[in-house]
Amino acid sequence: MQALLSAIAQLQISTDAQRVFHGRGGMYPDSAQWTLDWFAPVWVLTSFQAVSEEVLAVCHQALAQRWQNLAPEQALNWVFQCRATGQTETRLMAGSVPEPHVVSEQGAKYLVHVLRGQNHGLFLDMACGREWLKKHAQHENILNLFAYTCAFSVVALQGGAAQVVNLDMSPAALAVGQQNHRLNDLPPKARFLGHDVFKTWGKIGKMGPYGVIVIDPPSYQKGSFIATKDYIKLIRRLPDLLEPQGHVLLCLNAPELDTQFLHSLVAEAAPNLRFVERLANPAAFVDTDPEKSLKVLHYQNA
Repeated sequence: MQALLSAIAQLQISTDAQRVFHGRGGMYPDSAQWTLDWFAPVWVLTSFQAVSEEVLAVCHQALAQRWQNLAPEQALNWVFQCRATGQTETRLMAGSVPEPHVVSEQGAKYLVHVLRGQNHGLFLDMACGREWLKKHAQHENILNLFAYTCAFSVVALQGGAAQVVNLDMSPAALAVGQQNHRLNDLPPKARFLGHDVFKTWGKIGKMGPYGVIVIDPPSYQKGSFIATKDYIKLIRRLPDLLEPQGHVLLCLNAPELDTQFLHSLVAEAAPNLRFVERLANPAAFVDTDPEKSLKVLHYQNA
């Protein structure tokens, strides 16, 4: 775990929430199980393998020593999350977590919850996707599928979107999304639909067409969405939902599925869509094999 400890020794405080160490990308073989995120004012250290109390004590010592250099007048706050198969836990290791816990990214504010569940309310690897949408949202009617806590909607409205339609099966996630809109003092131009996308095409179509569609589904969620069989159903609908020259972001975070998987689905189900580019991931998420990292593909309608 030397690479992790070296990264901790060089930590800097940022105003934005971000990943600061990404062992999962394979760049650091001795620390491949570790990630470290900054959700100000809290560090969140995650291990994808079980670890001993002795190892956690070493991590605490490293964080405490660095924090003493960075902010000696402030308490160290850090949370440990274990995501080992069959052994998951989340534990406050030092300090405290604000309630409510609000973080910022690129001028937007988001409510997060680092002590509950595996997902914290803001996917840090999607920062470049949010930045892209903010730049392309002006005057557009935007559809945000699998909206989760509606971070895409927040930046779209900050970028001047005419309307955003957010759809997600989780009422709890959408409720956080509505709080995020209030946090950012956004105009009332967002809709929040707690529906199954596959049973809502009629309503979605009536609120279209859309200048930008964002599709960011889970790669595998039993009873909800399985990318290998369900993604093509979404792509097949795009030609009828997109405006001429409209844009779509197809997102996929499944290491076992590469960009060609999405390209093949588009070629089969929506051949009029033209591939424009693959968006970069934040620098911290560098991966020895880019095909295993988050894939965000930008297409444009004919």
